[in-house]
Parts: sequence; structure tokens; C-alpha cells
Amino acid sequence: MLRAKYLTKITDINKMYIEKLVKKGDIVVDATMGNGYDTLYLAKIIGEEGFLYSFDIQKEALISTKEKLEKENLLSRTKLILDGHENIDRYIDKQIDFMIFNLGYLPKGDHNIITKPHTTIEAIKKGMNLLKPNGIISIAIYSGHEGGAYEKNELYKFLTKVNQEQFNVLSSSFINQINNPPDLILIEKKG
Repeated sequence: MLRAKYLTKITDINKMYIEKLVKKGDIVVDATMGNGYDTLYLAKIIGEEGFLYSFDIQKEALISTKEKLEKENLLSRTKLILDGHENIDRYIDKQIDFMIFNLGYLPKGDHNIITKPHTTIEAIKKGMNLLKPNGIISIAIYSGHEGGAYEKNELYKFLTKVNQEQFNVLSSSFINQINNPPDLILIEKKG
């Protein structure tokens, strides 16, 4: 059986970008902590000189993530925040290098608790304001659940109007896959 090597999942494609864009010493944000895999991955990349803020509204996400970080002895370079990502400005008052979103619901969690377009767009706007020149926001949009297509449409409406003099916005999607494959959006603040 033939298998793809690079273009398999949005998460794998996103990691290719992360490996190129995120460096030791960076200040990064995981806007949707979830089960903590991106938080853990980013905490390893940024090293002791970097710092990571990670947000989620579900306590079980925070507990799961904290356990992963403690096991790897990485908790000291992170701040886990039990709050919505739309409140990023209450916790971060410095410029950031990178911000990541995985929209949808917590895998293996309550599928009724989903990201919402109004809070997501608010978080993206605030993240764009915090980005350093050439900083990146990465957004994986999972739209195959109740409310997912609406969030995706609202995000695209917002992002198509972002000023191209200040930001580049790139959209990637699998166009030959069934069952609502996720999209990946990258936003770069111009230097």
C-alpha cells in the first residue's frame, strides 16, 4: 500500500511549519490547549530561554496538559491558563513570536463544548496585535462537527478582510478528501 510521507494530516503539516518558524527563546501561545500535545511540543522547542502561555476553558484539559509537562520537567517554562483565549490580553502584555489554534472540540472530551467564532476571532485579533514583526499565527480549523462549518465560514469572512499591507494570510486545505478535512490558516505580521 502506498502511503503519503508529508501531506497526511493538518497536524503533521503544521509541525513542518512549526519546526521552521519556532526557535529557542521564543514567546509562544497555545490558544487551545486541548490534551496538551501542542503545548508539550512547543515547550520542548522554545527551550529554557523561551516561554509558553496555554489557554483552555476546560479543567480536564489543564490537568492533562500539566501532567504531560511535569513528566517532561517542562512546567517551569509554561503558564497554563483556565480561561478563554479571547482574554489573552489579561495575561500577556509582551510581544509574541507564535500562536497556535486547533479549533473544534476537545478530543475525547465533551463534544458539546466547542470553539465559537466570536471568541476565536476576538482571540485572533488580540494575537495579531501582540505578534512581533514576522510573527505567525497558525489556525487548524476542524469543521466536521456541529457548529464547525459556521465557525469556518465566519473566520474566512474575517480573514479575507485583513489588511494585506500589515499581514499575509495563507489558507491550505485538502481538496480531494471527504468528510470535511481540516483547513490550515497561517497569518504572518509583516516586518
